[in-house]
Amino acid sequence: MNLSGLGVFHTVIGLTALLGAVLGFISYGKINLKVLSGKLYFYATVITSLTALGISKQGGFNAGHIFSLFILVLVAVAYWLHATKKSSTKARYFENFLWSFSFFLSLVPTVNETFTRVPIGHPLAKDINDPIIGQTFLVLVVLFIIAAVFQYFKQKKINTGLGSELKSRVQ
Repeated sequence: MNLSGLGVFHTVIGLTALLGAVLGFISYGKINLKVLSGKLYFYATVITSLTALGISKQGGFNAGHIFSLFILVLVAVAYWLHATKKSSTKARYFENFLWSFSFFLSLVPTVNETFTRVPIGHPLAKDINDPIIGQTFLVLVVLFIIAAVFQYFKQKKINTGLGSELKSRVQ
């Protein structure tokens, strides 16, 4: 596999981030920063994105680095919404979307790297242009759209419930 020490660390932390996200999706239908799985996703994603900036198979600044920087922006904005817009029900829609979109974008280099390296000696894909990678991305896009719609309606239900709770308290 020829991974550097930084590459191994990056991979382990990246898998931790993915685990946190998956646990959050299973438990809460979203990445929820109020619980351990959400915090795990956030911190591990930040570390993974930062360490990705020191890794390059092709040498120099490349698309993987741009993905890392964009993911850092997405999680920073999602974190900011979580921390500063606690009472805004509208902010939750954007926060949920940003967490999910950052997760989806994290899967792009993950799929590329995994499919072109595993199994060792006979990887699933020859390079990033292999049809299996494109087909996998298509499935991931469909799953992302389904998840985003699900999260929208789930958040709408939560917001409606919060609205009726607040109305009953005021009355």
